[in-house]
Amino acid sequence: MDYLKEYQKWLTGDVIDEETKAELRLIKDNDVEIEDRFYQSLKFGTAGLRGKIGAGTNRMNQYTVGLTAQGLADTILRYGQEAKDRGIVIAYDVRHFSREFSELSARIFAANRIKVYLFEDIRPTPVLSYAVRELNTISGVMVTASHNPREYNGYKVYWEEGSQILDDVADKVLMNIEKIKDFSEIKKIELQEGIDNGLIKMIGEEIDSSYLEKVLSMTINDDIDKNISIVYTPLNGTGNVLVQEILKRRGFNNVHIVEEQEEPDGDFTTVGYPNPEDPKAFAYAEKLGKAKDAELLIATDPDADRTAIEVRNEEGEYVFLNGKKIGALLVHYILSERSRKGTLPENGVVVKSLVTGDLSTKIAEKYGVEMIETLTGFKNVCGKANEYDITGEKTFIFGYEESIGYNYGTFVRDKDAVNSTMMIAEMAGFYKKQGKSLLDVLEELFEEFGYYNETLISVVYEGVDGQEKIGRIMEEFRKEGIAKIGEMNLTDTVDYNEDETGLPASNVLKYYYDNGSWFALRPSGTEPKIKLYIYSVGETLEDSEKILKQIEKVAKEKMDSVE
Repeated sequence: MDYLKEYQKWLTGDVIDEETKAELRLIKDNDVEIEDRFYQSLKFGTAGLRGKIGAGTNRMNQYTVGLTAQGLADTILRYGQEAKDRGIVIAYDVRHFSREFSELSARIFAANRIKVYLFEDIRPTPVLSYAVRELNTISGVMVTASHNPREYNGYKVYWEEGSQILDDVADKVLMNIEKIKDFSEIKKIELQEGIDNGLIKMIGEEIDSSYLEKVLSMTINDDIDKNISIVYTPLNGTGNVLVQEILKRRGFNNVHIVEEQEEPDGDFTTVGYPNPEDPKAFAYAEKLGKAKDAELLIATDPDADRTAIEVRNEEGEYVFLNGKKIGALLVHYILSERSRKGTLPENGVVVKSLVTGDLSTKIAEKYGVEMIETLTGFKNVCGKANEYDITGEKTFIFGYEESIGYNYGTFVRDKDAVNSTMMIAEMAGFYKKQGKSLLDVLEELFEEFGYYNETLISVVYEGVDGQEKIGRIMEEFRKEGIAKIGEMNLTDTVDYNEDETGLPASNVLKYYYDNGSWFALRPSGTEPKIKLYIYSVGETLEDSEKILKQIEKVAKEKMDSVE
């Protein structure tokens, strides 16, 4: 793409509004900024769109969002009148322009005579997934950039099963986007016109109520300590209302909310980077936890699809648990308690991504439950639930990823922080009644199944050069892995782009060592970074930590050596 030509096209185009042109004139002498905004178009894929907000083809704005909405509308139209009548449901988070992008999308779908259900206010992502299924729409849109910094927004597309689209639909949408040669081809009507003519219906509380009933139906035990002291923070995102409501309905009576992070704030003023995977996001929660003598701290990310926790130890300090540990605890609690009650299905499965640790696999084996591995991305985890709906060969019990995303049940087909928060609180209350904390339970699992440790390291490479560097790193590791790390010898390498794995091709490399440890490399699909996943096994916790640091050191040295 000729970035200077595209820049001039936007500056002089009749369709581009004056406010956007004024923004672009401010960078007329900044060639680097012009290139970054126009060297490519935001690429639509299974993760939808995600990028920085601003003017340009490589930014989230009314024009790039409009193109995507029209491309999706054209895709739906090809499915005929029934698809148009079933329609599409749209929700949005707290970020800048999320409401505007949602309303713009509604206007475009309505102009294409597609029925639209539009949430009247911010909602968590899992509620959007639920609404697609509950309303039987052909598609859904969630305007969110999840846990990205405040400069970002995104546009996630769902299909009729309630999960994010897979390649078959994404390719059709992309093809239709690329057919649009000019922004003037995007059809629009006014929002009120769409409401008046019945094409746009505003929705809200009725969906919330139905959704919360489904979440409550997933409880396993009621003989728990409901007075356990809990601190909750929505990190100024969408989780506040429904998480508080589900904990209240569940009977937890000692819940404290971080006031500074309770109200929606698209600037995320109190946290900066609103990612609960980062322990720094718990700063306010820890302060309140100390004041309230809380045993459990819970944080949800801005679109409330992911959940993180910290647990108080015997010294009164808070210990952050990563997604693999939380996932293993939930797998253990759900399977052990349902086994005890005789409610485990005979053909039940747990599903996890291939970069998620193996402790939960050992736990599942104990209870006779099969562990299924998928490619990274919750669309693949929930894709298994969709597959089993059709074949009936297995029953989806629980799915999770190491990146603090969990789904218990099948009424939502994405990560669900509202459901997860309820189950984590129930689990903590259950074990507290037995005189144990979640840290105690985790130690018992280590003693039974072995000491595991894991981490995820993300290395960011911004801009045009960054994407090229990521490509060179993957190429170098693909040529040659790391044969020996400390006392560990490489035993197997899996290239998910080339090898026969039974999974779709994906740019992931995984290296296995003779003591059971492994590491994997994967470029992010939504951000300019490469992810290094490390999983270590040792005879003691200290041993597994030492091995983890060895792997991290050697792998990062090889990454840094790539020019």
